[in-house]
Amino acid sequence: MHQVVLLTLDDGCLRTPVLACRDALVAEGAEVSTIIATSDAELDEVVARLDGPPRPDGLTWPAQAGPRLVVAAAAAGQVRAVVRRMVRRYASPPSRRPPDLAPDRTLPDLPPIGVLPLYGARLFDLPTDPAPTDPAEVAKAVLHGRPVRLDLLRNDAGSVTLEGALIGGSTPWSARIEVDDAVLASSDEPVAACAIGNGDRYATLDGLPLVPGADPTDGVLNVAVAVPVRHRRQVRIEVRRACGRAVSVTPAAEVPFEDDGVAGTLDRKRSWWIERGAWAVLRP
Repeated sequence: MHQVVLLTLDDGCLRTPVLACRDALVAEGAEVSTIIATSDAELDEVVARLDGPPRPDGLTWPAQAGPRLVVAAAAAGQVRAVVRRMVRRYASPPSRRPPDLAPDRTLPDLPPIGVLPLYGARLFDLPTDPAPTDPAEVAKAVLHGRPVRLDLLRNDAGSVTLEGALIGGSTPWSARIEVDDAVLASSDEPVAACAIGNGDRYATLDGLPLVPGADPTDGVLNVAVAVPVRHRRQVRIEVRRACGRAVSVTPAAEVPFEDDGVAGTLDRKRSWWIERGAWAVLRP
């Protein structure tokens, strides 16, 4: 019998799609635990259920065939909260890097998760493999589907990014922005916005897609910097684009940003880097 953990972060109220997904899982023969988590500590308890057996090196890694996790979410930021706690639990410190870890990774493969969209949200669609949205379809994907491994962006603030980050976008600001060895913006020029994308639908500026070529499975991150340029008597937007393994943004002053739709402010250097295929979603 499959063991499934159905997790919602929706303020303690079990919405109709969650209950419908639970019933569909049970009808397929699964043993289902329905959990509401509203804090990091409660998320940590859920993630701990995915632990594998003890390793000789003392590290905690996920099980190869543990319980299936379904996250009921209305936004990418809610799924990100779960993946962030996975990373915190399973990433090994640099001083204890195990020899069986891939050379281009800082953490093992995270367990694949099912995503149940709430309120009509469409989350983590892939170009050739759209996500199931009906609770019964999600249940079948969780129990009988295949994991599609996706790239993960980690950053030096200890968090993760699943879809993308958008920095600025309201008033001009300045920053030094580098992608690997390429400088997209220097600290002495104005910037309208900077998009760091792991998916092609993440960010737009005045209707202009900033990272239209981003692919969450290609092992690179895509960065676009929108710079206002004066041409004769008009100001137009010039978009500079690059892709690579890592990006750093060093703002000259505090600037607002959104990371997977979660708002914050950036007031010091922040770096993101790619972890190829580190997390996965279940697809039919």
